[in-house]
Amino acid sequence: MKAMPKEIIPVNEIPNFQSRSEEFFPAEWYKEMLEHHPVYYHEKTNTWNVFTHEHVKQVLSNYEFFSSEGHRSGIFVGANNDGEKNPHTHFTLMDPPQHRKGRSLLAAAFTPRSLKNWEPRIQKIATELVEQIEDNSIIDIVDKMAASLPSLVIADLFGVPIQDRYQFKAWVDTLFQPYDKTRLDDIELEKQKAAKEYFEYLYPIVVQKRSNLSDDIISDLIQVEVDGERFTDEQIVQMTMLLLGAGVETTSHALANAFYSLLYDDDSLYGELRNNLDLVPNAVEEFLRYRFHISKRDRTVKQDNNLLGVDLKKGDVVIAWMSASNMDENKFDDPFSIDIHRANSKRHLTFGSGPHFCLGAPLARLEIKTALEVFLQKFSHIEPVEGFDLERNLIASAPGQSLTSLPMKVYK
Repeated sequence: MKAMPKEIIPVNEIPNFQSRSEEFFPAEWYKEMLEHHPVYYHEKTNTWNVFTHEHVKQVLSNYEFFSSEGHRSGIFVGANNDGEKNPHTHFTLMDPPQHRKGRSLLAAAFTPRSLKNWEPRIQKIATELVEQIEDNSIIDIVDKMAASLPSLVIADLFGVPIQDRYQFKAWVDTLFQPYDKTRLDDIELEKQKAAKEYFEYLYPIVVQKRSNLSDDIISDLIQVEVDGERFTDEQIVQMTMLLLGAGVETTSHALANAFYSLLYDDDSLYGELRNNLDLVPNAVEEFLRYRFHISKRDRTVKQDNNLLGVDLKKGDVVIAWMSASNMDENKFDDPFSIDIHRANSKRHLTFGSGPHFCLGAPLARLEIKTALEVFLQKFSHIEPVEGFDLERNLIASAPGQSLTSLPMKVYK
């Protein structure tokens, strides 16, 4: 059956931010919505919006009432190419039990054993990037680390030629351009072109790997079997495209924001982490809770219900604002401050919850942790660069406003 193109909801019209920097860290808006409009109907987009930890978790987890299948969506990624709607590669748009097989097939490539094997490879890439940074210099950490590391890692884990990694980044940037109704047709054409180029590049690699398996994700996807079914070559290419978006853009965004936090949220954190690297994993969770903006997902109401305290009708769209739920004081004490010792940081919903919890979360955590540890071991301290204008160093991206550059001074 043909995949029906979804109607795109212009989600950016709901908060209607007045500047890029306000969208980058919308603390005041989160505060306002959590306190005064925890369940909010937005007329113009015809959406219900939820912000509290309890409501967001309910909407993301309770697929009997809140479905991933629907004809309207706030997600505008990938290419809307006509083609067969493949149940194994479109499982993100499905509910259990239909989504189980595709997810199980993919999960088989993301086992704890795989992560353990990948750790030294990620460590090596992060170390090489940090070694290239000159001591006592001014650097752009987005360029030197945040943008490069996830592309290098995913190219390595896919087992593709390392010289092609920058092409990966270019495809990701195109496929994950945000919704912009003034340029809709142009963006759609660009995305289709990038998807076609990506397919033509990766398909022969997948075919070649079938007779020459090695220790990489594509080889894992070739070998994996669930209920007697395996992925076809075409499905593997589509699946890697899914991983590419999940594994590159969001991790890059999170890593840049972690450094922003170290520079501008609390300048004592860097020294504290350097003196005790054991604090890094929990700091990563706190950065993901506090500084990952903006994480949100939409669901379509499957059957009339009153689970959120309002009368929802079948077909209504509910948007769950995960990053707002991370600021819910009923879940986190003093949520609008950063605390790397916070005991329950990991309860954040940045990666979602329920059957569609982000499969790439352990990989993202590992990359951010490794990058920070390697960096902290080399440089004794970092400082912001005077005159940095946040507003001019942001760009709209799928996860929200992303840093295009973040200059800082590094000291050996």
